[in-house]
Amino acid sequence: MLNLLGEYPSTLDAKSRVLLPAALKKQLGGEVAKGFVVNRDVFSQCLVLYPMDEWNKTSAEVRRLNRFDPDSVEFIRRFLNGATPVELDANGRLLIPKQLMDYARMGKDIVFSGMGDRIEVWDEAQHKRALGGKVDFKSLAAKVMVGDRKANGS
Repeated sequence: MLNLLGEYPSTLDAKSRVLLPAALKKQLGGEVAKGFVVNRDVFSQCLVLYPMDEWNKTSAEVRRLNRFDPDSVEFIRRFLNGATPVELDANGRLLIPKQLMDYARMGKDIVFSGMGDRIEVWDEAQHKRALGGKVDFKSLAAKVMVGDRKANGS
């Protein structure tokens, strides 16, 4: 089970390639060799880098949706549109597809952020804005953590 942690600034080169931070490669271990899928995030204007095993779990959930329900079909279409398999090149770099970079408004400076089983990839300025907003974290934690315990019968 992956437990990807930390924030790592990085820089895109002129060809939209970025070196996967060494600390994340170490945390990923053998998962690096299996490749990744990069996709738009559902909730934020960033990208999500899924290790292949995590992508397979997520896409299996999506495949269980009812393709005869219009809302499900719309979700499937929007979620899978843009999802792109990527691998590290011989120098340990990932190529970020242009349409995904445009979606996330990525400039040269980016941030990789470990999110447990996946990695968010942000434009650095967007990342600062997203984390800089006012949030009552104490209330948010009480709401989501209590709700999680209730759902699990604790």
